[in-house]
Amino acid sequence: MFGLSGGTDAIVTNRDAMSTDSRELLIGQSTFIWGSRTYVMGVLNVTPDSFSGDGTGDDSQRAVDQALRFEDEGADIIDIGGESSRPRSVYKDARSVPADEETARVLPVIEALSGRLGIPISIDTQKSSAVRLAVAAGAAMANDVSMFGADPDMPGALAELGVPVVINHARERAVYPSGVIPEVIEDLRRSAALVVDAGLPESHVILDPGIGFGKTTEQSIDMQRGLSELVDLGYPVLVGTSRKSSIGEVLGLPPDQRLEGTAATVALAIERGADIVRVHDVREIVRVVRMSDAIVRGWSRTN
Repeated sequence: MFGLSGGTDAIVTNRDAMSTDSRELLIGQSTFIWGSRTYVMGVLNVTPDSFSGDGTGDDSQRAVDQALRFEDEGADIIDIGGESSRPRSVYKDARSVPADEETARVLPVIEALSGRLGIPISIDTQKSSAVRLAVAAGAAMANDVSMFGADPDMPGALAELGVPVVINHARERAVYPSGVIPEVIEDLRRSAALVVDAGLPESHVILDPGIGFGKTTEQSIDMQRGLSELVDLGYPVLVGTSRKSSIGEVLGLPPDQRLEGTAATVALAIERGADIVRVHDVREIVRVVRMSDAIVRGWSRTN
């Protein structure tokens, strides 16, 4: 067990104590062995308003081509989203997308890629109805950036579908009276318990500290510095720092010039135990990941 019952004192803090089976997860037709290497999730925004400026809008063929290119560049998962997660507090034109509009964007792309990609597809959505349709179309996992806050039916839908899920930490306000690290860990622990209690195996849960989601730049940096404490909870951990505003604030650069900052955060996340990194610049970050893994996990000429 991952220590989901009781308070934070009950948290399991030794990943080595986990069984071999719990360190492996079949996503689609791909087996992920946590701890063997760092996996790369490529971001595919099928939106007109992505904060990072890389949205493909309604050009499905462009989205398909980008996903296939990401696979060629070394991505292990493609994460497809039809609704921008831009915070309304920063982007005044940010809006929620109705479920039918969201699925109209993502389903043609998922259907076109299903059977063509050799790597699994993740659906980035906060809506249980979108998850159901996406999985039927060929998606093999889900990524909920609302921590199940947007749709209380999400845990039950995931349990019914039996697909792995990334639980992304998020808050409406960047207020953490007891400190960002312990409160993020506790929020994620409770969210994991929700979906496990609904019937999804614990091995199917992946946690994301939600860098930039309801966090100031200082809090995002603190969370990255303390990432190993989340890793010690026992679940696989995904980190998504790519082109985030905290990088922009530190470096004073717009989203399309944050590659080096992203690379630094990825390398340090790997050093602190991240299992997956979610990125926009797949080719470059795959190289960063391989070099970081060689140092952190070991390397030989046969690798």
